[in-house]
Formats: sequence, structure tokens, C-alpha cells
Amino acid sequence: MKFNISDPLNGGQKSIVIDDENQYRALFEKRMGNEFPGEILGAQYAGYVFKITGGNDKQGFSMKQGILKAGRVRLLMKKGHKCFRPRRDGERKRKSVRGCIVGKDICVLALSIVKHGDQDIVGITDVKRPRKLGPKRASKIKRLYKLESKDDPRKFVVRRTCKNGKTKAPKIQRLVTKSRIRRKKVLRKMKEASWEKTHHDLAEYKKLLAERRKHHAKDTKSEAKTEVKPPAKTEKPTKKPKA
Repeated sequence: MKFNISDPLNGGQKSIVIDDENQYRALFEKRMGNEFPGEILGAQYAGYVFKITGGNDKQGFSMKQGILKAGRVRLLMKKGHKCFRPRRDGERKRKSVRGCIVGKDICVLALSIVKHGDQDIVGITDVKRPRKLGPKRASKIKRLYKLESKDDPRKFVVRRTCKNGKTKAPKIQRLVTKSRIRRKKVLRKMKEASWEKTHHDLAEYKKLLAERRKHHAKDTKSEAKTEVKPPAKTEKPTKKPKA
């Protein structure tokens, strides 16, 4: 089996091949995201802790997180799903993907170093490669360089050099600036003013409605008092028939 080991801190990456199945048999039935000690791969990796980040089977189908099966399945995928790139709007397609459980059919396994050991791994931990692309989100830049809230993340953006000699930097996302804070305050005040106006108008409406109901009750009472009763009907005397 082929193992692609990468170090996220230094940027080093190296591939190793282990032919003895008895050596990596302990990795079977482990899932993507699981961690295991480096002694499984060899004594030279003592003290290291690796994390399984992905892999491919012998036919080249990549492992997909969340598929709890040590085999291949066919899924109906759409935009936003991993292992699928739509060619047109609204496209859906049924594709074969490998489950996230490691098995005998896995040919390549991707590993990431979580904890470093005492000895350096040649070509991985003893090499420092500059980052070509860095994080764009302000919170991730602060987390990477361990910045405080007072520090400006715009000064720590990873810049890359183009062919013409100029440097480029990505636009920072979710950056909290003074203008952003002022804009949020203005929006907050507008919302509060709208709420106050709504409550004031509702109170005025209820007051006006109560007054109208009061006047309507008074009018009905006065109409009842001034109502004239019709005179009682008197019976006409009946004429006696002539003899």
C-alpha cells in the first residue's frame, strides 16, 4: 500500500510504499478522521500520530466521508457534494465512490501528521516550504498566526509573486473594520427607530380605537333614551247590527 504523508506545519510531503500487509493490517476497519500511532508503519515513526484524511481504491475511486461501508457505492450527487463537479446548472449525476472505512482494496492512503515525534522524517519534517496560498478568512488568519483582537490581519496575508514580478494577495473575508462597525451601528439605530415607530403607532391606534368605541357606546345610549314609543292602538267600537 502507498502512503502519502504530509505535514501541515512545514508543508512537507512524501510518499512511502509498504508491501508487507501484516505491517499495516492494524489500519483495517479504521475510518477517515481516525488517528493512530506511527509505530504501526515502522519504528522510524515512533512518537508520531497520523490522521487518515482520504485515499483511493485499486480502481481509482476516492474515499468519501460519511459512507460507512468498506466498499463502493453509487450516489446521486448534485452541486455542493464532494467528488462531483457539475458541468451545467441543476445537473445531478449518479457516481461511484468508495466508503470511508479502510479495507484491503485500498491502494493509496493519505495521512496527515497530528503530533510530531522525537526524530525528523527525511523529506517531510526536516523541510520548510513556503506557503503558496494562505487563509482568506480573518478569523483563520488570526488563528494561524495567534494574533490578538488588536492586531490587523491585513498585515499577515500570504502574498505570492507573479511571473511579471508583482505580488498578489487575496481579499480578506469577514474583516471587521471601523467602517464596518459604524455601518452596523447605523443599521442598528435604524432598526431601533423602526421598532419604536411601530410601537408608537400601535399605541396611538389602540388609543384612537378605544375613544371611538367609547363615543359609539355613548351615542347608542342617548339614542335609546330619546327614542319615542309609538301610541298604543285603541280598538274601534263595533257597530251593532240593525234589527
